[in-house]
Amino acid sequence: MRDCYDTCSIISEFRDGKLAVKGNPEHPITGGFLCPKGALLPRWFQSTERLRAPLIRTGERGSGEFEEVGWDEAIALVADKLKETIESHGSESVLVYQYAGDRGAVNYAFPLRLFHYLNTAMLDHGICDRAGQEALRDVYGTAVGLDPEEIKNQKLIVYWGLNPFWTNLHGFMLAKKHSLEIWTVDVVKTETAKRSHRFFQIRPETDVLFALAVAKLMIENELYDGEFVRENVYGFEEFKNYVKPLSLDYVIKETGLSGEEIEDFAFGFAEKRGIIHIGYGFQRSLSGGEAVRAIAILPALVGHRFGFIYDMKTIDKSYAEGAFLRTRPARRIPQMKLAEYIENGEIKFLYVYNSNPLASLPNQNRLRRALKESDVFVVTHDIFLTDTALYSDVVLPANTFFERLDIADSYYHRYVALNEPVAKLYGKSNSEVTRLLAKALGIESPHLYETDEEVVRKILEINGLSWKELRRRGFVKVPEKPRKWSTPSGKIEFCSQRAISRGLSPFPEYRKRKGKYPLKLLTPTYRMTITSQYHNTYGMIDPNLYMNPLDAGERGIREGDEVEVFNDNGRVRTTVKLTEDVPRGVVILYKAFWVKLLGWNANFLTADETVEGYGDGSAYHSAWVEVIRVGA
Repeated sequence: MRDCYDTCSIISEFRDGKLAVKGNPEHPITGGFLCPKGALLPRWFQSTERLRAPLIRTGERGSGEFEEVGWDEAIALVADKLKETIESHGSESVLVYQYAGDRGAVNYAFPLRLFHYLNTAMLDHGICDRAGQEALRDVYGTAVGLDPEEIKNQKLIVYWGLNPFWTNLHGFMLAKKHSLEIWTVDVVKTETAKRSHRFFQIRPETDVLFALAVAKLMIENELYDGEFVRENVYGFEEFKNYVKPLSLDYVIKETGLSGEEIEDFAFGFAEKRGIIHIGYGFQRSLSGGEAVRAIAILPALVGHRFGFIYDMKTIDKSYAEGAFLRTRPARRIPQMKLAEYIENGEIKFLYVYNSNPLASLPNQNRLRRALKESDVFVVTHDIFLTDTALYSDVVLPANTFFERLDIADSYYHRYVALNEPVAKLYGKSNSEVTRLLAKALGIESPHLYETDEEVVRKILEINGLSWKELRRRGFVKVPEKPRKWSTPSGKIEFCSQRAISRGLSPFPEYRKRKGKYPLKLLTPTYRMTITSQYHNTYGMIDPNLYMNPLDAGERGIREGDEVEVFNDNGRVRTTVKLTEDVPRGVVILYKAFWVKLLGWNANFLTADETVEGYGDGSAYHSAWVEVIRVGA
């Protein structure tokens, strides 16, 4: 139920007051073991830090000064403030902010029913994979790629901008099980890169050039599947002419790869008919959409209909959200622009669940300042007193997925898992709180009072899945229906008509980017966290700055020195670790640790720019910084 590729099938038992978990050995993708994060879930579930009673803020935002109250009082206050805000400022001044902290169909979507009923503003999600989603739709008409169970029929998988040994361990082990050759394309020599047969280390935001150069070589050397391309690709000749003048010397200079490496990739990928697992990290940059568009062309050149892995939207869960309750179109507020809308006074009531934006959103100093200086009323429903909760007027205790009924699909594989409660400790589910608020508001719509089981059964019915089988096995596979490419031409579009309609180039473009500061800051996920989750319970974080020894030497910085990392968005102090795994011109801080525990996080430095041509996707990895030794 976490925001994770694998969406493991877990067998849970609660005996003698303790929770025990293990991987379901019957599950075809995730059976047999849990990753280190999953294995420690009992510590998270039974944490003494879990909220047990609602809180009302008594001090300044962020001060941690709250008063415990009963549920009736807290719900009445939230409902009264919600009515008052709608009456005074209109329903569109209310924003529900949620994301994938819990991916259960009910607990992710059911609360949205209330806000649809009230015709409030809704969030336009751009934080995670939006630019890549839009780019893949430009080429294939969908971001749903290959069923990972089909990799058993493949010879080569390329992990492009992905570190699955940390973030998709079951997928990585699946590739190993089926003896695929593994290549990695990345800026950093990650743990996955170290375990790969080939590693292609490129400079940041040069993915576009590398992919275009590979395509050029495949075309010029007739390494592509001519029959497949003729029958199924739109705009091939135009694309061929587009890449023809591309200078390999220029590609070598920009990417940092050698000519031999580029040729090895092109010839080897063609020979082995490679598939590509496209990561989310690198597409969170100003070049991200263009990069994914270029990469997406390569599997089609070797004859794959859908030769990429990116997303796996298997079931229709829209019934849980209940947009049919809305009586007028929703105002959509871009996720990355939350601070801007608060500053402009356009949001007066903010309801947060399944998310911790005061850890996960970029440009944290701006966001925190906006909340402190505004009169927005903030309600957070969470398991813990997170950074976001500290800035809230009302905090409602949530329960965990171990305490409620739900179903969850995956964005990696095609299985839907049943989630059944094993124990009840503290808090209420997202759907329970929604029903309480609806009642306090005097709403009579029966759709706001459906039980979790009723919603689950309806979703399964809509998708032609069996409730009986799901209960018997704990998971069911969603069969894949025959599908075509839903592009304007009905083909794979190397020359994208959809991109043209948005004012973009018909072909992926490379733009050389240079920041005001000399070092590119990358903020990937740490192995033991899922964005901000588990920092407070597992206690396993890595707050160090990773830096190339040559960059450090130029600044008089040595291993273990205290350094200050800064740009126009903010500054942080931490300890430096030197490694040649990080190339020159790049530094790394792991993302989204809790500010209340660490005193800062990497998002004090990240940019809140968006990739405007690609759905206002996030651009975390287009931040630039300088580093100095403290006391220098």
